[in-house]
Amino acid sequence: MENKKPIRVLRIINRLNLGGPTYNAAFLTKYLAPEYETKLIAGMKDASEAGSEFITQNLGIEPTYVQDMHRSIHPIKDFKSFLEIRKIIKEFKPQIVHTHAAKAGAIGRLAALSCGVPVILHTFHGHIFHSYFSSLSTKVFLFIERYLAKRTSGIVVISKIQQKELCDDYKICEKSRAHIIPLGFDLTKYTTDQDIKRQAFRAEFGIREDEIVISIIGRLVPIKNHSMFLEAIAYLQSNSNRKFRAMIIGDGEDREQIEAQAKALGLGFDNENLQHTHAITFTSWRKDIDYVNAGSDIICLTSFNEGTPVSLIEAAAAGKPILTTNVGGIADFIEDGKNGFLVESRDLINFQEKLKTLVENDSLRNQFSTTNSQKIVSLFSYQRLVSDMRALYKMLLN
Repeated sequence: MENKKPIRVLRIINRLNLGGPTYNAAFLTKYLAPEYETKLIAGMKDASEAGSEFITQNLGIEPTYVQDMHRSIHPIKDFKSFLEIRKIIKEFKPQIVHTHAAKAGAIGRLAALSCGVPVILHTFHGHIFHSYFSSLSTKVFLFIERYLAKRTSGIVVISKIQQKELCDDYKICEKSRAHIIPLGFDLTKYTTDQDIKRQAFRAEFGIREDEIVISIIGRLVPIKNHSMFLEAIAYLQSNSNRKFRAMIIGDGEDREQIEAQAKALGLGFDNENLQHTHAITFTSWRKDIDYVNAGSDIICLTSFNEGTPVSLIEAAAAGKPILTTNVGGIADFIEDGKNGFLVESRDLINFQEKLKTLVENDSLRNQFSTTNSQKIVSLFSYQRLVSDMRALYKMLLN
């Protein structure tokens, strides 16, 4: 009997930067085979972002890059990207075009519509409908997304709260067409060899065992609101006797501004000597986030807007206490007062007080740390992601 030919999927992602969308696009490209033959195409990452080519390389995936597709809006380059993607669609002849994130979602879906692709699917890994652009720009983006959603076979959202935001608050599509499929990762390394990794990370930065390490992980950009983190660290420096070190993991366009604010708040740092004893350490980008989590005692996030941040999923899998703003789908896996604290995105006073509580209360940190990380590993496994997506593909094809 002749083997059934695999179903062709063209997967389009904004860019292969270090983050949840890249991991998910890579896992889906790799592990939906052999039933689905996937071609992965990607735009170009910003110069200030950490590259993640190692993710696709480790999985044996060779993406096709669209050189003119960038995160920022550029009508001429965006139109060239549309033409290039349409050419790829005509050559590859996919039964499914699945786009990930805003830019790829707009250009990719328009190209797929122009070619009459049977199934067109889009994943919102986050959204840009508040805290990113002016009200006028936001209205334009809402109009575009509503238009595209009506012509899309299905929408994937990564959390219940995101489904509510997109369907109830922003009226992008009906709830029946917004399918909840949480992110998926291989989280094994965040649960293994914790003691060895902790010692190695802390030795690298000369951190003493009696120092509480508070880390924030992510791009240094306005939406991440590192200003709130610095204000909380300055409050802690003035109002607590506990020894601590604050680690800013990542880099980006706001680096100089964040360093200037740290100086203004009296928070010392030294970018030349990693073994310094100042309050703040800027590490730039790191690929060994399992070591960062193991060496840290508290993980923070201060964003105005998120989807489901991979940094917190990894921290929760490592069993770390978490202090975060209550945005995006974070409340789906961080329970306030059980494995972390949730505060409103502009409530600096509450954030400062909760940070002080975590730093000074060893038993509370231990209580949060003993929350079963296996629940997180199961909820966000890449095997579950692949299974859920395979079922959705079958339903849409039928």
